[in-house]
Amino acid sequence: MENQTFSEHVLLLEGLKVGPQSSIPAFITLLICYIFIVVSDVGLLVLIFRDRSLHQPMHLLFCNMSINDVLGATTVIPRVLRDILKASTDRYINYIECVIQAFCIHLYASTSHTVLMVMAFDRYVAICNPLRYATIMTNRMVLKLTVFAWGVTLVMVGILLGLTIRLSRCRRTILHPFCDNASLFKLSCQSLLINHIYGLSYTVVLLASSIGSITLTYLKITTVCLSSKNRVLNNRALQTCTTQVAVYMILLVSGSIIAIMHRFPQLSDHRKVAAVIAHVSLPALNAMIYGLQIKAVRQKISTMFSKNKMALTNVK
Repeated sequence: MENQTFSEHVLLLEGLKVGPQSSIPAFITLLICYIFIVVSDVGLLVLIFRDRSLHQPMHLLFCNMSINDVLGATTVIPRVLRDILKASTDRYINYIECVIQAFCIHLYASTSHTVLMVMAFDRYVAICNPLRYATIMTNRMVLKLTVFAWGVTLVMVGILLGLTIRLSRCRRTILHPFCDNASLFKLSCQSLLINHIYGLSYTVVLLASSIGSITLTYLKITTVCLSSKNRVLNNRALQTCTTQVAVYMILLVSGSIIAIMHRFPQLSDHRKVAAVIAHVSLPALNAMIYGLQIKAVRQKISTMFSKNKMALTNVK
């Protein structure tokens, strides 16, 4: 009876295929990346919340991205680090833990889109309607946009995983380095029609709304900038918008590559590596791009380093 209970509630993660000689370098590389993501994103959050001059809608909305990046990295990387040092036959995970991990991963992926949508709206108001910016982008509006970014994805991902956990399981091996919805419902031998229909609808709605809104927003911003005579402001606006578009394109391309690879079983090893790289590179890039691109944040970081350097010089 104990063995039956064990097999019902414990799953086996296939994980990354890392050789003995590569396991330590891979572990150290991932660990350094994870530390960088957490330190940089948490550092940006602390900096923005502590400095009142940074309590502007653009910076406050950016905090959602930092929180989401830490969530995504923490959900995946520590588990992968632990499994790298284990034999492939010992990479067990509890079913409930697997569901929670899948929920957090899909929440992270979906919120990445909605956060960029609300950040695009902020830039639209700032550039296309600057005289009413302070009136529109109040603290109340920032709170509403934040609730929208997280609330919509919480509901959508909740339904997505709810349809999966209702299924009975006839397999116990997760064919992925971590748990996600596709890996979970593949454990079942029941009909997956409802899951496929909702999953497809979920993806279409999310991508259509994010691509549509962001494309229209930045086309409008570009039109306004090209018709304006203030070159300095136009350059600043286009620089900010280019950054957000670049981040969004990286998000779309990486997500599309992993989704396409899911359709080809012979590319499973490449898909696993791509999935882990995406959960490492995107949060790291966001912290670097936005942390250095936002002038006010860059100046505060530079000031902090200058003060620390002066303090060390005085001590010597």
